[in-house]
Amino acid sequence: MVSVLSNNHTLFTSESVGEGHPDKLCDQISDAILDYALSLDKNAHVACETFATTNFVLVGGEIGFYGADAAENAKKIAENAEKIARTVAREIGYTDEAFGLNADTFEFVNKIHAQSADINQGVVGTGLDEYKGQQGAGDQGLMFGFACNETPELMPCPIIYSHQLLLKATELRKSGKIKWLRPDAKSQVTVEYDGHKPVKIDTVVISHQHDDGISYDEIKNTIINEIIKPVLEPTGLLTSETKYLINPTGKFVTGGPEGDAGLTGRKIIVDTYGGMGRHGGGAFSGKDPSKVDRSAAYMARYIAKNVVAAGFADAAEIQLSYAIGYPYPVSINVETFGTETVEKAKIISAIKKVFDCTPAGIEKTLDLRNQTYRKTASYGHFGRDGFTWEKTDKVDALKAAVNA
Repeated sequence: MVSVLSNNHTLFTSESVGEGHPDKLCDQISDAILDYALSLDKNAHVACETFATTNFVLVGGEIGFYGADAAENAKKIAENAEKIARTVAREIGYTDEAFGLNADTFEFVNKIHAQSADINQGVVGTGLDEYKGQQGAGDQGLMFGFACNETPELMPCPIIYSHQLLLKATELRKSGKIKWLRPDAKSQVTVEYDGHKPVKIDTVVISHQHDDGISYDEIKNTIINEIIKPVLEPTGLLTSETKYLINPTGKFVTGGPEGDAGLTGRKIIVDTYGGMGRHGGGAFSGKDPSKVDRSAAYMARYIAKNVVAAGFADAAEIQLSYAIGYPYPVSINVETFGTETVEKAKIISAIKKVFDCTPAGIEKTLDLRNQTYRKTASYGHFGRDGFTWEKTDKVDALKAAVNA
């Protein structure tokens, strides 16, 4: 049954997937291999992809090392990629073929090869004479960052709540408190808005893989009372009319890579803003910071969050765009959806003064060669503590630039 809404009221839905979802399994393997490559050489260029299906994992893509240890580092990647993939699967909880994957028995194939020299010369500044010595973007494309003041994290609440539900489910699964939960899971939260203000949670959906032989009533009641209510009641947005759709097919035993093949980079909306705010299309996981698909999206979030934290707007969307090998952004744009308190032209001018949006500047500002990227690969790249792009340390500088 679809809700009947009063004037100016709308519904917005976002989804999340758990760390055991097949696509997230692949994202984490790709990022774990990236982390290992960067531990060998902080300047490594990495574009690692992972595919998973029933008790099978394949990794491929390009990894480039440049320097005296290049050959030795490439050998280490070849020798350790399988171990990394098995470790990630085991830590997620894929320890039984009944779950769709067994970390100790799955078939593994490694198809990683060296990065194209043509791409590398544009990134390291040895390409066209006019850009010599300057780090160019690792690809062309457009990236978006978004922030709003709906939550303390300056994120849209539907995606934050969707992530929090699955974080709670994972906690209860791994602690053994709910023994019949298996690794694969998805969530979805629909929020009713009055204009731009969240006023109640309309619907909560959780589909969670489980052991065979567990009654549907036990699954539904446990998930509502042990996961949903502890997470969402403190928001004050649950009501007596909130609908709960738990494992709507009635059974979710077959899951993981057996139920649905996994692939790196297939959950880009889950990774970002849950559909609120646009997306340029580029995935994040498995890519080193020279790939602006990742680094510039992080910078755009950093800028948007500081703009909102400075009080310049209730919501801000930043677009950056790049050309492969070119050492500067092609464009910078700001959208504030009519919520701005400062003229948009002044906001853009302040952004250009305060933030270095060159590929090299982004890496330096956000310290992107010294991150642990596997941590980003589940429960969203944005809205969580511990990431440099989540800081609001440029508020004073933005205010000074606007008032100059």
